[in-house]
Amino acid sequence: MIEVRGLSKRYGSLVALDAVSLDVAPGEMVVVLGPSGAGKSTLLRCINRLVQPDAGTVRIAGEAPPRDRAALRQLRAQVGMIFQDHNLVPRLSVLKNVLSGRLSHMPVWSSVLQLFGEEDLRIAHECLRRVQLDERAWSRANRLSGGQQQRVGIARALAQQPRAILADEPVASLDPKTARVVLDDLRRASHDLGIAVLCNLHQVGYALEFADRIVGIHAGAVVFDGSPKTLDEATLVRIYPGLEIAGLREEAA
Repeated sequence: MIEVRGLSKRYGSLVALDAVSLDVAPGEMVVVLGPSGAGKSTLLRCINRLVQPDAGTVRIAGEAPPRDRAALRQLRAQVGMIFQDHNLVPRLSVLKNVLSGRLSHMPVWSSVLQLFGEEDLRIAHECLRRVQLDERAWSRANRLSGGQQQRVGIARALAQQPRAILADEPVASLDPKTARVVLDDLRRASHDLGIAVLCNLHQVGYALEFADRIVGIHAGAVVFDGSPKTLDEATLVRIYPGLEIAGLREEAA
């Protein structure tokens, strides 16, 4: 569903991505591990063309991102985005925030007026049920906890009915219990709905617990791509050079 080949990106003398290649299959949750500055966020932004790569190719469901803006919007509608800081509209209801994920499926005139049909409402409520927040549909978004707001962000992405989801550090600001709830929601959605999920994380333990596959990145290059079961101590040191093995063991536990 997501095919990346030889993706490279520079910012002056800084190499953000160095010929990165990876695949994500439908219904697979792939976690990208790496230290800050490794290139994880740049990778997601290049895949969704929020950033233009210098070299390499990206395909979503076999299609390369077009240069035409209208066609690019249509392709982006197939890719849901989940951000670290939720990106909700605080004063709007939870339901309205989730319904914003339906805008790409609507005619321009109805999206401007936010005239949502019965099918849009049904999909939005179903997405909220999937993250166990349907009872909070009419609450204002800013009255929810950080973890609940992130789950609304997942519901909004699911309301797009995407073929792929890109999640950039979705649990960075959450406590461990809430983080596990959010990642479990994301994994279940991936497996149940056949969505390819590419998720950036810092926490090794969460990657081992929730990923179907792990991609390790250091200095913009892939240094590991395989099952969580094969992520050994030597590989962890390649991903996080200079860190104490004991600390990595403790986090993974």
